[in-house]
Amino acid sequence: MMEQTAGLNAPTFAQLYTPKLVTVLCEGYGLPQLRADAVAGLTVAIVALPLSMAIAIASGATPAQGLYTAVVGGFLVSLLGGSRFQIGGPAGAFIVLVAATVAQHGIGGLVLATFLSGLMLAVAGFLRLGSFIKFIPFPVTAGIAIIIFASQVKDLLGLTIPNELRDLLGKLPALWQSLDTITPAAAALSGATIAAILWLKRLRPSWPRLLIAVAVAAGAVALFDLPVETIGSMFGGIPSSFPSPQLPSFDPDKVVAVLPAAVSFTLLGAIESLLSAVVADGMTGRRHRSNCELVAQGVANMGSALFGGFCVTGTIARTATNVRSGAHGPVAGMLHAVFLLLFILVAAPLASFIPLAALAGVLAVVAWNMIEWGAVTSLVRSGWGEAAVLGTTFFLTIFRDLIEAIVVGVALGAVLFIHRMSLVTSVQTHRPFAGDDVADSLHPRTVYDEQAMVRSDVVIFRITGVLFFGASASIGAILDRIQDHHRALIVDFEKVPFLDSAGANMIGNLSRTAEKQGVALWLTGASPDIRRVLETHGLVAPRVHFAPTIDAALPGIQAPSFTERGES
Repeated sequence: MMEQTAGLNAPTFAQLYTPKLVTVLCEGYGLPQLRADAVAGLTVAIVALPLSMAIAIASGATPAQGLYTAVVGGFLVSLLGGSRFQIGGPAGAFIVLVAATVAQHGIGGLVLATFLSGLMLAVAGFLRLGSFIKFIPFPVTAGIAIIIFASQVKDLLGLTIPNELRDLLGKLPALWQSLDTITPAAAALSGATIAAILWLKRLRPSWPRLLIAVAVAAGAVALFDLPVETIGSMFGGIPSSFPSPQLPSFDPDKVVAVLPAAVSFTLLGAIESLLSAVVADGMTGRRHRSNCELVAQGVANMGSALFGGFCVTGTIARTATNVRSGAHGPVAGMLHAVFLLLFILVAAPLASFIPLAALAGVLAVVAWNMIEWGAVTSLVRSGWGEAAVLGTTFFLTIFRDLIEAIVVGVALGAVLFIHRMSLVTSVQTHRPFAGDDVADSLHPRTVYDEQAMVRSDVVIFRITGVLFFGASASIGAILDRIQDHHRALIVDFEKVPFLDSAGANMIGNLSRTAEKQGVALWLTGASPDIRRVLETHGLVAPRVHFAPTIDAALPGIQAPSFTERGES
C-alpha cells in the first residue's frame, strides 16, 4: 500500500522498489504463514510442471529449458517482485514469439534476446515506466490461442510432416496433406488427456488435473509400450542436474540481429506481468508496486538466460492458483520454484515416459482457456469501434505478427478513445439579448444566462470536458467566432479537468485573433495546473487576463460608453 496516488507527495525510492517479500517479513512471519505458503507453492508447482515443459516444446525449446525457466525465473520474480502473489515462469502468450526467434536465430539467439529483454525491463522499472505500461490495453489473445492450437495438431494426432512450418497459412495445407499419417495411439492419448482434464475440472476442481492427466498418460506409455513420441525419444529425457550459469555470447552482429525480438519480449512481458499483478490485486484487495515488479521481471529474465532458459513473465493462471491455494506472500512462489528444482534433481528420469501427445492435449486446453469468450462477446456488442479493434488484432496476430498486432491494436484503441473523448468535450456560447432569439411559435425561447445579459459587449464561452488535441480543432472553430464589436471575450475553464499543449496553442491563437480585433480575452476558473500550462505557452498579462470566476471578471471589463451604445 505504499504507492501514492497522483497529486500526493512523490513516493520515495524505498517505497517504489522495496520487494513485497521484505514487507511481508516485516509484518511478522511464522510457522502458520510458512505452512500456508508451502501448501500453495506445492499446488502451483504441480500445475507448473507439465505446463512449463509443454510451453517449452511448443516454443521450439527443450522441456528442460522450460523447467529451468520456471525454477530460476519463478524464484527471482517472487524474491524481488512488487506483488505478494505473482508466480513467474514461461507463459503461453510467448509461444509464438519464442518459436519465431528460435526458428530465425537458434537457441543461442533466444537466450541472448531473453537477457537483453531482462536489461530493458529492469531499465523500464528504474525509469518508473511501470505506472504507464499497466494502462496499455492488452491485446485480445484469441489469435494467439489459434496459433498455439494449430502448432499442436501435429502432436495431438501423431502426424508425420516432412517440413515443419511456423507460418499458419503454410501449416494448414501441410496438416491437411498429412492426415493419412495419423498415429491412433497418439490421437487416443491426446483425446483422453483433454477429456480427463475437463472431467476433473467439473467433478474434482481442487485436484491437480493437469498433472494427473499427464501422469496417467505417461503411465500408459510405460506400461503398454505405446508407439508414440515421448520426451525421452524426442529430447533424450531431462537432465537430473542443474546447469551452471553462463553468460550468452554478446557478439555485436548477433545483438543487433536479435534486438527486435528482445524488444518484443520486453513489451509483451511488461504487459503480461503487470496484468497478472492487477488480477492478483483484484482477487486479494492488495496493491502491487509496478516499477518494482518490472525490475524483478528484468532480473528474472537475465537470470533465466544465464541458465539457458528463455522468457519469464507473470503468469495469470498460476498466480490465480497461488491465491486460491491460500498463499500468504512471496515465499509461496519461491517454494514453488524449489519444488520444481527437486523434481529435476530427483524425478527427472520419470519425465522420459511423458508422451508429447499428452502435453499437446494440455496446451489445447490452455489455448481454449486463453480465448476470453465473454470478453469477445462484450467487445462485439459494444459497438463497431471495439469490433474493429478486435477483428484487426485477431487477424494481424494470425496472419502477420504478434507485436505488430499489439501495436496496431493499441493504436486503434487509442484513436477510438480520442474520438470518443473529443465528442464529450463541448462549449456553450452565451450571447446577450435577442440576437439569437426566435419567436415562440417556431422554437422554445433561449434560456438566458444572467451573467451574459448584464453586458451586451461581452461573449462568454464555457468549455466542458478535456481540452486536448482531439477536441482542439472543433472547439477552436467555435471560439474563433469573435466579432470586433465585442469588448471582451470570457473563456471559462471551470469544468475543464485537463489541458494539453494543443489546447493551450489553440487558446494562444484565440488570444492573437482577439488582440487584432481589440477584444480583451479573460480566462476564468482555471485550476493551478491548467493555468501553469497556459502561462508556459505565453498566455500571461497583458496578453490575457485571469480571474477565478466569471463574476470576478465582469467588473474588470470596461463598460461601453454612451456613444458606443449607439444611444442619443
